[in-house]
Amino acid sequence: MTDLINTMTARLAEIDELIAQPDILRDQVRYRDLMKERARLAEILEAEAALRAIEAAMLDTRTMLSETQDPELRLMAEEELETLTRKSEAARVRLDELLTPRDPLADKAVIMEIRAGTGGEEAALFAADLFRMYARYADRRGWNLEVMSQSETELGGFKEIIFSISGDAAYERLRFESGVHRVQRVPTTESSGRIHTSAVTVAVLPEMEETEVEIQPEDLRIDVMRASGPGGQSVNTTDSAVRITHLPTGIVVHCQDEKSQIKNKAKAMRILRARLYELENQKRLAERSAERRSQVGTGDRSERIRTYNFPQNRLTDHRIDLTLYKLDLIMEGDIDELLDALLEHARKEALAQGAAAGREG
Repeated sequence: MTDLINTMTARLAEIDELIAQPDILRDQVRYRDLMKERARLAEILEAEAALRAIEAAMLDTRTMLSETQDPELRLMAEEELETLTRKSEAARVRLDELLTPRDPLADKAVIMEIRAGTGGEEAALFAADLFRMYARYADRRGWNLEVMSQSETELGGFKEIIFSISGDAAYERLRFESGVHRVQRVPTTESSGRIHTSAVTVAVLPEMEETEVEIQPEDLRIDVMRASGPGGQSVNTTDSAVRITHLPTGIVVHCQDEKSQIKNKAKAMRILRARLYELENQKRLAERSAERRSQVGTGDRSERIRTYNFPQNRLTDHRIDLTLYKLDLIMEGDIDELLDALLEHARKEALAQGAAAGREG
């Protein structure tokens, strides 16, 4: 641990020297990356210093206990030692969390795709409910949300909606949302009061920069057309909608929300880069299929991950056997408890896998 902390301290000093150089300031991408690394290192070093301070206080308190015979002082020291022990345990857990290898994509913006699955109009309405849940959560955290593409139904649901969310640790907190979300409730379209089961698929893709995913212009077919709304009615009198087909993979992206063809093309390219990265990532996972994977899930959108039971006000995440009886609050964007549990489970899995790899090595 001492060697690691010394290495981090040296790297922090090196970064401070680098960011003071004029050429680094002119390279905004490099400067941003260095500042993110600096913030991460500073957080770890502060946590380690806090733990050392608590441990020093515990040593002083134990010395007092061993040296004094005064009953009142001993009682005070014992109570202080109990408090410091609790603080030490919490500080050590915090430091372990910070030292756990972090996903290099953790701070990426995300592109989320929500699609209605089985259940017809009710599935489309629940897709809209999920979008509002994520939008409210993004607002709570001060993140930015941008709708990139949507296909609405006449009752206000979504056959599909694609949007981006950017902000601190957006991908880290939302990455486990990929999969099938099942809903059980009485639809507004149901007159007999019967509970229906519908499903919605969610995909969470890290948004990649142009330099991170190479796309050859000759690999693209770009078609332009007029945008249309629910029921097929025209919503634009100009050819502003854009459809991009990536010929090598067959991936097709369609954007029509903007009135500008240029803006729709830019959004479509952002979605295409994210999907191409996901495709390559799935190939890498398949190549390492013999390797043990996290029980939280692989991000496969065909995996049923969660059930939303409205009559019982219950949400169940099947991957970690977590059940919460506050579905009404969750649908208003109160999902931190759920996401924290998923992140903690993933952290423990990563530590366990690291320990197992160490034993094998």
